[in-house]
Amino acid sequence: MALTAHGSPGIRSLSHVLAGPLVLAVVYGVWAAGIHREGGPITGGNVLYGVVTGVVFGVLYAAVRRFAPGLPRELRAAAWATFAGVSFGFLYSLTDASVLRSTGMAAVVAGGVFAATFYHFYTHE
Repeated sequence: MALTAHGSPGIRSLSHVLAGPLVLAVVYGVWAAGIHREGGPITGGNVLYGVVTGVVFGVLYAAVRRFAPGLPRELRAAAWATFAGVSFGFLYSLTDASVLRSTGMAAVVAGGVFAATFYHFYTHE
């Protein structure tokens, strides 16, 4: 544990913990709102859609980030793969693609993320 100048244990700042989920949530929300408006004008409903989408993404990302380290490597890789696949599939479905195509693309992304994260966890434990 890191000690401060006075010899007391340091406290991680809340901004350090929230920075990753917050930035990713904002980017995801803006991206979803941009796809959802289909090149039309920005409306209040579109902004609300982006905010809600970003908040849901951020909460789910923070939950996976918080609880995945306690899982065995196979389930941890599956958790990140599921999160990535669902996140990508949702954005892909906003492009008016069919449900089958959105599901297939999400499965491909999830498979790639599973392979990469499982390899990482397997070689670094």
